[in-house]
Amino acid sequence: MTEAMDNMNLQSILIIIPAFNEEEAIGPLLDELQEVLPEANVLAINDGSTDWTSRVVGGRGVPVLDLPCNLGVGGAVQAGFQYAYEKGYHCVIRIDGDGQHPPAEIPKLIKAMEEEETDLIIGSRFRGETAFVSNLVRYLGVKILALFLSIICKSRITDPTSGFFMVNRTLLCYFAHEYPVEYPEPEAIALLRRHGFSFREVPVTFRRRTAGRSSIGPLGTLYYMMKVGIALLVDRIRPIDFRYVRSYLEKGS
Repeated sequence: MTEAMDNMNLQSILIIIPAFNEEEAIGPLLDELQEVLPEANVLAINDGSTDWTSRVVGGRGVPVLDLPCNLGVGGAVQAGFQYAYEKGYHCVIRIDGDGQHPPAEIPKLIKAMEEEETDLIIGSRFRGETAFVSNLVRYLGVKILALFLSIICKSRITDPTSGFFMVNRTLLCYFAHEYPVEYPEPEAIALLRRHGFSFREVPVTFRRRTAGRSSIGPLGTLYYMMKVGIALLVDRIRPIDFRYVRSYLEKGS
C-alpha cells in the first residue's frame, strides 16, 4: 500500500471495468486486482456479452452491472459513472477488461490525483521510456490525433485514446450525465476542456491484451481516426451546456 493510497481513502474510490466478451481475460485481471488492491471497490460492467463474462465476474464475488444489450464502450463506461455517482463515490478509476492496464499501475494515478487539484488523470503509455501499441498504423493514428487534440485543447496530450484514467467527484457528475458514446476518450477530453475542467497525464505501462483480440484492425484504425477527427470538429461548434460547467458543478458536488 503506497503513501498516496494511505492518504486517499480507498473506500471512496470505485474501479470500473467495462467488458464485452472478456471471459478469458477478466478472471485473471480480477485476481490481480485483488492481489494488488485487496481493499478496492470494483464494479464490472458487462456490456451485453454473449459469452460467460458475467458468470466469471460473479464467481469471484465482484459486483457486475449487466447491461440488457451491447451499448459500446462509451455507454458501458457512462453506466459505471452513473452507478458511482449515485452511490456517492468521490473518485472513479476506469481500466479495461482485456488486461492491458496493469493494476499495479493504479497507484500512480491515485498519487497524481493526490498531488494536485486535477479533474482527470490519464495514464499515458507515451510519457514513459517505452510505449506499447499493437501496430504501426495505430501508433501513427494516435500520434496524429494527439497533435490535433493538443491544438484544440491548448494543452499537450500524448495518449488521447487511453482508457486508463481517474476522475474526481466534480467531473464524475458531468460524465454521469453527459459522456460521448461514439469516440468516448478523445471526445471526452475535448468536451471537458470546453466546460472548464483540467487534465494531466502520468506515465504508465501498458501491456498486450491477455486474451482475445482487438475489434479494430489497421484499416479500421484509419477509418476510426478520420471519423473521430470529424466528431471533434463538430464538438467545437456545439453549444456549451452551462449546467455542467465546472464552476457551477463544483458548488453542488
